[in-house]
Amino acid sequence: MVGPLLAHLKIRGTLRERSVEPLLRRLEEVRRRPKFRGLLLDISSGGGEVVASQDLYLGVKRVAAAKPVVASVGSLAASGAYLAALGAHRIFAYEESEVGSIGVVLPHIAVQGLLNRLGIQVELLHQGRHKDAYQGLRPLTDEEREKLGRVTDVIYQSFIDTVARERRMPREKVLPLATGEFWTGRQALALGLVDALGDREAAWEELARSTGISSRRRLELSPPRPLLERLLGGPLSSLGRGMGEGLGASLGERFSELWMNGGRFR
Repeated sequence: MVGPLLAHLKIRGTLRERSVEPLLRRLEEVRRRPKFRGLLLDISSGGGEVVASQDLYLGVKRVAAAKPVVASVGSLAASGAYLAALGAHRIFAYEESEVGSIGVVLPHIAVQGLLNRLGIQVELLHQGRHKDAYQGLRPLTDEEREKLGRVTDVIYQSFIDTVARERRMPREKVLPLATGEFWTGRQALALGLVDALGDREAAWEELARSTGISSRRRLELSPPRPLLERLLGGPLSSLGRGMGEGLGASLGERFSELWMNGGRFR
């Protein structure tokens, strides 16, 4: 399309560093290229890793420093996805959207008992008193649990500060909302967590008003596909993705991230 455009970027699924990196490249493209006069951030996500969520929020903020950004919440903008929406100038939500989940969770899986029952022995050779604590084998000690609690509290307090700053709310007003629960779009509006109720077209019209560009002049920016997927595109690629996403992503990747990486999820 020739002439000024409004960019459309979709945020879907769990936010992980590898899934957010292509989104960051698109955000930088929108910020840098003069033909893009504004951005609609189209969100339906339950959040994800802390650093990935923070990266996305900062990427949105950089675009918002240069041109208008409107976030449109679909079914869900929870936790790290809500954090990303905070970088926009205005947040729209459906009445039925689920918004919020301001909090931090750090899962810890301990499978040593199960392995013992299966007759499987695992030896960990380690240096450092707590180095074996986060390998997903044994339960945490009280000392380790307390230390991890302090780590999650730092992240939690930072999240609260960001909500207070971006929503222009006193911190003491945010604290009762930072319980990890979420609200409907209508409740979120009353609580000051979003700016308006409306569908995606209402968000487009707001962006058109703030940029002076017709909402029909929109261009969806899909994250770049991996090289192998581009080379193999077609039926075989679709079949492979269906099997891989259905089995690998939902089981193997999730278990691996929780067990081996001790990933913190917002």
